[in-house]
Amino acid sequence: MRRTLIVLLTVLGVALWWLWPGGGLGQIIAWAADHQRDFQNQMALALRGVRAGRPEAIATLLAVCFAYGFFHAVGPGHGKVLIGGYGLARRVAAVRLSVISLLASLGQAVTAVVLVYGGVWLFQLSRDRLVDTADGLMAPVSYAMIGLIGLWLLLRGLRRVFLRPVPANHAPHAGGHCDRCGHRHGPTVEEVGVARSWRDAGLLIAGIAIRPCTGALFVLVITLGMGIPGAGIAGAFAMALGTAVVTIGVGLGAIGLRGGLLQSVAGSPVATRVVPVIEVAAGLLVVLGAGGLLLRAI
Repeated sequence: MRRTLIVLLTVLGVALWWLWPGGGLGQIIAWAADHQRDFQNQMALALRGVRAGRPEAIATLLAVCFAYGFFHAVGPGHGKVLIGGYGLARRVAAVRLSVISLLASLGQAVTAVVLVYGGVWLFQLSRDRLVDTADGLMAPVSYAMIGLIGLWLLLRGLRRVFLRPVPANHAPHAGGHCDRCGHRHGPTVEEVGVARSWRDAGLLIAGIAIRPCTGALFVLVITLGMGIPGAGIAGAFAMALGTAVVTIGVGLGAIGLRGGLLQSVAGSPVATRVVPVIEVAAGLLVVLGAGGLLLRAI
């Protein structure tokens, strides 16, 4: 079991080194940027077809927007670090984390629509001003929120590492009562779990959704000017679905990695300490990732 743990940690360490000091992240970003440029050209052609009334053009536009969202999400941002860190740090069902990832991506599309139509109709903002607002204001706020969630995971893990366990004769049971006095001191375990799950989901979705995709802003502004706003809104949500594929994949990978790490130490004396250590490492990863993006944004 220890050998399996060592192998998993070694693979993870090599992957992280390749991404940052090894320059792998820059290669991935350059590869994704090349594909984004190709899809932007195809998007422009599809938009002209939609404006001309070609029936097949809308399907082409949605497919191109979906592909653009996928490759755009491979680059920095879009909550991959947060979703992956949360999936690594907390015990969460794959379906639940997938739904959170999907809603967060769709939330980015909603934010883009609100920003564009609110900015154009209420404040008469230009396309450049809209992009500047997204990149100069909303992006730093999003990265700061993601960093705070990572800090919460980090502190929670550290607390679990050093916190002394609650004595068994004063620990609450399923009904919220303790053995010593028989009184109900607080909510049940199930109630706390439900409250935390709703809170966690809301924080994750809000932290990611507050920053709209610049590609969605682009297609919304262009289609608004061309007089085909419905196509722009549909394209923005198609991009969000493409983005969701990447974030869901990262989340499922993190859940798989967590399961592999825990399985490798199952039954060993260190098993009880592995979970908080994983949470500390995941929280630190989210803090560093969000901090790096925040420094680039300000």
